[in-house]
Amino acid sequence: MNQTTAVEYARSGSAFVAYRTQGAAPPNIVLVNDWFSHVGALWQADSPFRPVLDRLSEFGRLITFDKRGVGLSDPVPADSLPTLEAWNDDVLAVLDALDIERATLIGKGSGAPMSLLFAATHPERVESLVLINGWARLSSAEDFPIGVPPADQERMLLSTYLTPNAIAAIAGETPTPEAAAWFQTYLRNASSPTTMRAMRRWLFQVDVRSILSAVKVPALILARRHAWIGIDHARMLARNLPQARLLELAGAADILFAGDTDGLLCEIQEFITGTRPEPRSDRVLATILFTDLVDSTRLASDLGDRRWHERLDAHDRQIRAALSRSRGKEIKTTGDGFLATFDGPARAIECAREIRRSVLSVGLEVRIGVHAGEIEIRGDDISGIAAHIASRIQGLAAPGEILVSRTVRDLVA
Repeated sequence: MNQTTAVEYARSGSAFVAYRTQGAAPPNIVLVNDWFSHVGALWQADSPFRPVLDRLSEFGRLITFDKRGVGLSDPVPADSLPTLEAWNDDVLAVLDALDIERATLIGKGSGAPMSLLFAATHPERVESLVLINGWARLSSAEDFPIGVPPADQERMLLSTYLTPNAIAAIAGETPTPEAAAWFQTYLRNASSPTTMRAMRRWLFQVDVRSILSAVKVPALILARRHAWIGIDHARMLARNLPQARLLELAGAADILFAGDTDGLLCEIQEFITGTRPEPRSDRVLATILFTDLVDSTRLASDLGDRRWHERLDAHDRQIRAALSRSRGKEIKTTGDGFLATFDGPARAIECAREIRRSVLSVGLEVRIGVHAGEIEIRGDDISGIAAHIASRIQGLAAPGEILVSRTVRDLVA
């Protein structure tokens, strides 16, 4: 894995713009993400964006930055928001600071109109464009019926930050509790409440339709068919950009780390480098097991710190021994429990029974949930709806109970 640089700053007029890079050029790739960002949090080890960023940096030097007004870049007054032109000056400043003549711009969501304007204004600095769920105008008009109607705009702006339901809607799936919590924190680090609301309202006024014919660089338009932004926006861009190619992808994801990211990244890599990567096997079928200690808070209080930690260490040893004998893979500990995967449901059930027996021998009791389904491997961790279901099943189990999903029952019938 390539090393990420520390946060650096480029001078853009009177403002300083924060940026980071990873990977080696050529090619140079500038990620113009949705308007909100935080280049400090974006690259954290627990960032759900990190696997996507690492993949992009495998086939070029990836540049990420915070537009002025958000993240680690200089703030702006809420009553004096930057223009797209000012944000384009920020891109120029970063390119100049890195001594980059030409780069591919990846415009995601609200980063698309900014990337389009930059390509039309500075074609000598743009190698190509990739637009992901992009748009030229967001709000509806008499000559633009595919936009968001005013009443819907106001409803969307009622909450300063995105609600959990809104995050699930734009993710196109139910994110894991960890990913949802991380994203909420990311939003709050990216922008203050006043700036967040003002920026979101301003985006409904952006319209770059008039400059589309002036974009003379090759453009790859990637759009999820069922994303909230609507596939018609991508089709309109494809009709009006002179050198555009549209690829309609399955799913509804409108967050860069959600949905089928592997398929998305394969298309981007082939477009930028001319070479399609070998298929990756990041998604596999597995049986997922969650355990949780019963009454851990009360026991810790009754036993005291020293005896409780001794008991907890014995619990951990028993579970790890059971996992080893059943060919289970420990993914991580979850507070007072374990998350593990197996290559077969029968082994997971036998392991669960052994865990239940063995922890009883050290005076503890567990509840266990087991489910089988497709998971996504993210480094040393896993994610996906199957893992979420297994966690929910464990939460429904009674003390001392091993609760399994119908899928597991059917597989071992």
